Amino acid sequence: MSYAHWIRQIIGRLRDEPREAWSLFDSSVPEPEALLRELIADAFAEPVTSRYTSAFVSGNPYTMAALSRRYDMPRDNILCTTGATEGLHTIYRALLQPGDHILIETPNFELFDSLARSHRCEISHVARNAPEFGIDLEAVKAALRPTTRMVVVSNLHNPSSAVLPRAQLDALIALAEAHDFWLVVDEVYSDYVPEAQRSPVAASLSDKAITVSSLTKIYGLSTVRCGWIIASGETLDILRDFNDRHAFGVSKLGHAIAALVLENPAPFDAYVAGLLDQARPVFARYHQMWERESLVEGQVPDHGCIAFPRLLGIADTQAFSDWLIAHYGVIVAPGELFSLPGHVRIGFAQPVSRLEQSLSLFTEGLRAYHAENVRKAI
Repeated sequence: MSYAHWIRQIIGRLRDEPREAWSLFDSSVPEPEALLRELIADAFAEPVTSRYTSAFVSGNPYTMAALSRRYDMPRDNILCTTGATEGLHTIYRALLQPGDHILIETPNFELFDSLARSHRCEISHVARNAPEFGIDLEAVKAALRPTTRMVVVSNLHNPSSAVLPRAQLDALIALAEAHDFWLVVDEVYSDYVPEAQRSPVAASLSDKAITVSSLTKIYGLSTVRCGWIIASGETLDILRDFNDRHAFGVSKLGHAIAALVLENPAPFDAYVAGLLDQARPVFARYHQMWERESLVEGQVPDHGCIAFPRLLGIADTQAFSDWLIAHYGVIVAPGELFSLPGHVRIGFAQPVSRLEQSLSLFTEGLRAYHAENVRKAI
């Protein structure tokens, strides 16, 4: 089952069986409605902001300029897209042919695999093993083939929020250059890492590296549908040619709002930091309690807003997730959606009062499921 299909099933189930739901599956901060309302009201009063301009040819110029400053990259190296998902579609469609081999991290964002299947590519995986979810460079080398055209990883890792260290990123780029494949790095979560600790965007380090990102995960601005690809050299030429021929859907309104956010990100950065500064200690406290009770193992990530603990004694986390919704109204994303059963992805970027209630109910449910299913089987 795809992640999108699972989400639609959950929404349909809640519509057909109305009850209060406690969401722990969200993979970004909540939409900053008050900030958006203020920004839009100011920008679209008379006179309407100059940022409200065509994005059809080469993107909204103000958004492009702001991204160029943000990444210290030439604006010509940036392609704006309708979210990161369209960016991934563009990369796969422009660069891959049926029969090409693609190597994808696992556990992973399910779209990495489904796009490759839709292009009839040969797929293999390299494990990012729990609990650190680092990349085994020797395993990457061993998995390469003469037909390998692309390696796909995420930084921060989705679903665990593990950081890809700079040394590993450099080593992957060296492999890409030596073996002539593209390294695609999904960096939608990278801005959760403080700037002083953050690696440069992968695309700034080599013509064989491609970065994809968006405003969705870092600021909760999924409705703006603003994503981007960063690339250089011949890779950029191929992507730009494909984008010019096939991309028609970039929103004039959405990317005008994106320009205003990117030109003045401080209120949005403060919103995200304030939320997580309060939420992370709450999640860490519950995680420690679950570990003491031998309910989970894993790590609370240093950065990001999602975690991927292993549920001890529970191999079928799809069944657990379904049971948890039915009995407690709590929604977590089962590990099966990320190709690693036995884990669940938990999103903890919520106001503290709501997070406390959600985690308390999750704890009750996890204890009860253990009592009914796990300990009886021992």
